[in-house]
Amino acid sequence: MAVSGISRVRRQLPTSPWLFAAPGLLVTGAFVLYPFVSTLVNSFTDRRTLIPGRFVGLANFRELLHDDMFWTGLRNSTLYVLGVVPLLVVLPLLLALLVQKNVPGITFFRSAFYTPVVASIVVVGLIWVWLLDDRGLVNAMLETVGVGRVGFLSDQWLLLMSAMAVTVWKGLGYYMIIYLAALGNVPRELHEAAAVDGAGAVRRFLSVTVPAVRSTMVLVGALSSVAAFKVFSEVYLLAGPSGGPAGEDTTLVMLVQRTGTGLTGRVGYASALSVVVFAVTVALMLLVLRADRKEDS
Repeated sequence: MAVSGISRVRRQLPTSPWLFAAPGLLVTGAFVLYPFVSTLVNSFTDRRTLIPGRFVGLANFRELLHDDMFWTGLRNSTLYVLGVVPLLVVLPLLLALLVQKNVPGITFFRSAFYTPVVASIVVVGLIWVWLLDDRGLVNAMLETVGVGRVGFLSDQWLLLMSAMAVTVWKGLGYYMIIYLAALGNVPRELHEAAAVDGAGAVRRFLSVTVPAVRSTMVLVGALSSVAAFKVFSEVYLLAGPSGGPAGEDTTLVMLVQRTGTGLTGRVGYASALSVVVFAVTVALMLLVLRADRKEDS
């Protein structure tokens, strides 16, 4: 009887792992794999919201090359990466060093720095709109000191930089937590040895801390690069659906949303835009990893 029970268990073992993994696989297939394949297929069609469409080959991608809004969106998304990523790699590390020490009240500051991460992006966007509006608090303070009003939300470049500031402010706490975990693994003996050799705080930071957390810096750079290139909410909330003055602050993801939604949305063209966004984000990840390998070698 015992032998038959053991054989029955052995027959069930090959299928048991799949039963445990089935819920996760179903969710991944329904909400990740299927949308990805569907988007890839639609990018080669002229499908619209209520019209299935027909196969058009590379026509959508050829149209991209002659679309001024595509190049505007690509420019803005690229500038966003260049402006946001260096700050999100360096500033959270410095912030983590400040809150790393166990001193009275430090828990409050850690929580305060992390609060923007858990706040709704819509609420955050509205707060910054109220702050930076022509009649907002910041302009009121500037008028008080005699500087005059500044068009944070009406000037093309100031609006883009304001959106970058929101992204950096909201992401500082998230990447600070990642750095805190990495700093906890840095041996204290290395800092003590450097201090004995006469190295100051800046020297210890450059010679001990940065090499010890370099892999974490690469991770933060990769994550922030992808997030910055796919930015939508910050620019949308500050610039509005039109993408700022004459649409000059439109990003690629905003262009995807504007093109592919509505009853007359060009789903095929929006899918082609999405494929380009995916390809560029993968390229960014590969560039970061390649730079990391070169540094190791």
